[in-house]
Amino acid sequence: MPEAIHRPVLLREAVEALGCAPGGRWADGTIGGGGHAAAILAATAPDGRLFGVDRDAAALEIARARLHPFGDRVVLRHAHFRGLPDLLDRAGFVPVDGILLDLGVSSLQIDDPGRGFSFLEDGPLDMRMDRSQPTTAADLVNTLSERDLARLLRRFGEEPAAGVIARAVVRERARRPIDTTARLVSIISRATPRHAERSRLHPATRSFQAIRIAVNGELDDLDTTLEALVRRLRVDGRLAVIAFHSLEDRIVKQTFRAIEPHCVCPKHLPICACGRPGIGRTLTRRPIRPGDPEIRDNPRSRSARLRVTGRTA
Repeated sequence: MPEAIHRPVLLREAVEALGCAPGGRWADGTIGGGGHAAAILAATAPDGRLFGVDRDAAALEIARARLHPFGDRVVLRHAHFRGLPDLLDRAGFVPVDGILLDLGVSSLQIDDPGRGFSFLEDGPLDMRMDRSQPTTAADLVNTLSERDLARLLRRFGEEPAAGVIARAVVRERARRPIDTTARLVSIISRATPRHAERSRLHPATRSFQAIRIAVNGELDDLDTTLEALVRRLRVDGRLAVIAFHSLEDRIVKQTFRAIEPHCVCPKHLPICACGRPGIGRTLTRRPIRPGDPEIRDNPRSRSARLRVTGRTA
């Protein structure tokens, strides 16, 4: 996949939000094609170091090639960002000055029809970010009960026609298995109520999002992982998270709030006795969004939201 198609979202804003400066330890838990990582390494030259992971082995190899000029300033591992806290501990790469997570599916994945993420091009119904995992989108679409499939579309896609779509999928798969993106798109489009056709969204947008989230467990343990990453920061270090849909952004927002101080002890006490002193403070009361020039250059960035928290204790 050509490197030129990889466009890191909110690049300048993310580097500034992390407070990148020469030296220090930095981490990227979703390294993708290496765009954000390269900018972090450039901003922390000459001796800043970066620990990066990604669950997509193909993306990791692209990042490895892109970051090769930075030499031993970079350490890369094939892993889900859920494993980043333990990997940082085992590598002795703590405390960290700043950590970045870009939670969106990357252009490297969307633009490859063979990965099955896009509803605009035909390909195998796969959607796995980590192709070593066993369960594909086709597995879910062809095995879930109508009730469970409708629940999935409603929960992860906020799809108002979830029941109708699930019923159509179950009916069609009884004739023959659904194993391509084009066939699933056709089924969803035919099942979508007429009034929904006037929406600016493609009829398959919400369903594909929901299935992708379920296949990859994108929301699993996100809150506990975010807190664990904050605990790996040095005091005043920062965790920056870019989210692309309301479900994950809501978890980020709520987690950042939950780790803020909630101490209710009388002020005369020398230490907190209520056990709620907090470990972070949100630095972005409102999410940072892409500007019009970035959206024009990269329409996929339009739904991106960047939130930042800082370690306080």
